[in-house]
Amino acid sequence: QVYVTESGGGLVQAGGSLRLSCAVSGSLSRFNAAEWYRQAPGKPREFVAYTNSGGPTNYADSVKGRFTISKDNARNRVYLQMNSLKPEDTATYYCVIGRVNWGQGTQVTVSS
Repeated sequence: QVYVTESGGGLVQAGGSLRLSCAVSGSLSRFNAAEWYRQAPGKPREFVAYTNSGGPTNYADSVKGRFTISKDNARNRVYLQMNSLKPEDTATYYCVIGRVNWGQGTQVTVSS
């Protein structure tokens, strides 16, 4: 069984930055795909970012140019660097490993 644990969320002012971290039990190199999703209160879950070992990254239009996803197989970590945060980025952020292994989420709140 794969355990996925997100951390790094918190409260930040608009324009600020946060880096989310996703820890994976065992070897992350077993999995090519890593993704981040988010869900705001009262809204459906939405795609944020995707990376695939050796392949291109992909981002939602709403975060393109502000967020960067990275995968560190040596540390069994996936990161989401979030810059120029906006109040509409407020949500619970979820890490997904290998398309099917979800974490419990970490809350990000951006104040105006």
